[in-house]
Amino acid sequence: MKPARWASGGWRWLLDRVELRTLVALGALAGCLWLFVALADEVLEGDTHAIDERLLLALRNPADPADPLGPPWLEELMRDITALGSFGILAAITAAVAGFLWLSRDRRSMWLVLASVGGGQALSALAKHGFDRPRPDLVPHGMVTYTASFPSGHSMMAAVTYLTLAAMVARVQPTPALRAYVLAWAIALVLAIGLSRVYLGVHWPTDVLAGWTAGAAWALACWLAATWAERRAP
Repeated sequence: MKPARWASGGWRWLLDRVELRTLVALGALAGCLWLFVALADEVLEGDTHAIDERLLLALRNPADPADPLGPPWLEELMRDITALGSFGILAAITAAVAGFLWLSRDRRSMWLVLASVGGGQALSALAKHGFDRPRPDLVPHGMVTYTASFPSGHSMMAAVTYLTLAAMVARVQPTPALRAYVLAWAIALVLAIGLSRVYLGVHWPTDVLAGWTAGAAWALACWLAATWAERRAP
């Protein structure tokens, strides 16, 4: 068999056994993991410090680095947005959704949510402890911080929680437009939370990018595991 014909046949064989969306999810998962590992390597070697400083200072008044760009209400809005990625808010949302699923007798989805968010929180804590990167010291922090900087816990856990919940909501929508709408809002929220962390001066930009990639990878991994378990269930 010629190589081109074999490749075409192999691709058709794979598509017959695995859904296209699953293949796309696997590719996205691999891409996120690769990007996180590449970022971590660059951060450990100190190669990202110059670009981190440049981007962080770009969001500050050149005459006064303590003053973020924009009017006072914008800084207050950023604090509101960043709170949506805090441990308390995400824990409350997770508990509310888990309770709703329990009462709805959808125990499989309930365990998916709890495992995804709980596992993501554990991975975030381990990563912070392992890398132990100091927080930015160029500008005053717009909020109180307690943990290390890499990866951004707000960015990672927002990606884990909101993308997991959006995937659950999207899968029961009747049209592609509604599914895309739900996922687009979740992605926009995750991006806004990450950007607010840099704006408030509590994270380097690479912390946020690493949080996004790690959170998306974990959410995709949980979704793939749930899909596999659902297909094998009687």
